[in-house]
Amino acid sequence: MNHIFLLITGNDILYSYRPTMTDFLSFKKRIEKLDKKYIWHPFTQMKEWVDGRPIIIAEGRGPFLKDISGRWYLDGVSSLWVNVHGHRKKEIDEAVKEQIDKISHSSLLGLTHPPAALLAEKLVKIVQKSLPSNAPAALTRVFYSDNGSTAVEIALKMAFQYWRHAGVKSKKTFLSLNNAYHGDTVGAVSVGGIDLFHRTFSPLLFRTHRSPSPYCYRCGLGKKYPSCKSLCLRKMEETMKKHHEDIAALIIEPLVQGAAGMIVAPHGFLKTARRLCNKYNILMIADEVATGFGRTGKMFACEHEEVTPDILCLAKGITGGYLPLAATITTEKIYDKFLGETSDLKTFFHGHSYTGNQLACSAALANLELFRTGKTLRKMQRKIELLGKALDKIKDFTHVGEVRQKGFMVGIELVKDKKTREPYSIADKTGWKVCYRAGEKGLIVRPLGDVIVLMPTLSISFAELKSLVRITAEAIREVTGE
Repeated sequence: MNHIFLLITGNDILYSYRPTMTDFLSFKKRIEKLDKKYIWHPFTQMKEWVDGRPIIIAEGRGPFLKDISGRWYLDGVSSLWVNVHGHRKKEIDEAVKEQIDKISHSSLLGLTHPPAALLAEKLVKIVQKSLPSNAPAALTRVFYSDNGSTAVEIALKMAFQYWRHAGVKSKKTFLSLNNAYHGDTVGAVSVGGIDLFHRTFSPLLFRTHRSPSPYCYRCGLGKKYPSCKSLCLRKMEETMKKHHEDIAALIIEPLVQGAAGMIVAPHGFLKTARRLCNKYNILMIADEVATGFGRTGKMFACEHEEVTPDILCLAKGITGGYLPLAATITTEKIYDKFLGETSDLKTFFHGHSYTGNQLACSAALANLELFRTGKTLRKMQRKIELLGKALDKIKDFTHVGEVRQKGFMVGIELVKDKKTREPYSIADKTGWKVCYRAGEKGLIVRPLGDVIVLMPTLSISFAELKSLVRITAEAIREVTGE
């Protein structure tokens, strides 16, 4: 065996070794035992976890992950939607290593450093190229944080404080969509709309206005598209018309509501929402944490409908899946309202210890450069077409209600009855069973309830894409009795 692992002996002594088979099996059992004894996993029912046999990841390369036993898996969800160019990408590896030799972190509070400044410039230029807009509406100012939830928290606080500095103190609530997911911190949950995730915390949350989700397959208004004539948008305008004096901003996931099950909005929905924000003097916050950096086939989802928000939230793919980093980007118009003397108390009092971390910014710079040198978005177009054709074969399955796709964002909704759209019982765990079966076949995917999510790395090959869909189809057939 060629693997080198860290052996744990006694209490906490660590050292490298080349294991025998006996040592290797002992090490694997040790890691599993430690995990089950000490780790609380996110979005995981731990009672079921401790009774199962976890996949222990030891290595990654390209679009693949290797477990501690040496078995390779296709990473069908980009390690929770963050990996872009594949694991162990040489250019990003080298950028991080080079930065480590200089410094790994220093504060951005009262100091600055080259990676943060260079990345801010690059982000602004990419955003302005993708989302053209005339000043003062152009996005020009970058505020760093650590993840998607914090990017959203910053956007909410920024929008709220902007209106106060503008002398409009009545604007202190937000408008969000049903089925929305914007993260798990309290502010982000307040503008979320997935009861399964958010209902428990309702006593902690601030009041928001809600607008219908563009979930055409299960329309909350009981209509059918396109005969509905976009009733959900008319409902949005009704809310804005009635409450515009107290709504600071609309927060929206452009084109795709990811955690809700890859719900793809009808064409024109986003552009109309932007027009309504302009009409009623409401800021637009675009949460592109999941949709940004090529996931929909363009650099940003807003680009599809030529929409420029007032505040843009980015995270996940920003570092290519290497390190935690997020950016909240806003306009000069909003930024200017925070300028003044110290005694004016206009400062944006928000920050994080690792804001603008050097290693993360260096990874992000290399990641963005790869988009250019590798012509990533151009090469994606044929892959998106191939993916769509492969998914067409799944649409007719007896227990597949709908297949939704936007670029490399895919949701396959499983149903108990295709004709009536009756869902499976949560106790059936159908989505989970399909993903578990896929794992046995060498594919890592995760469900959102009974929606099977596929979101591969942008660098995945044509052959690997075919394998992704083939294994998913086989797992669905075997679990649902197709």
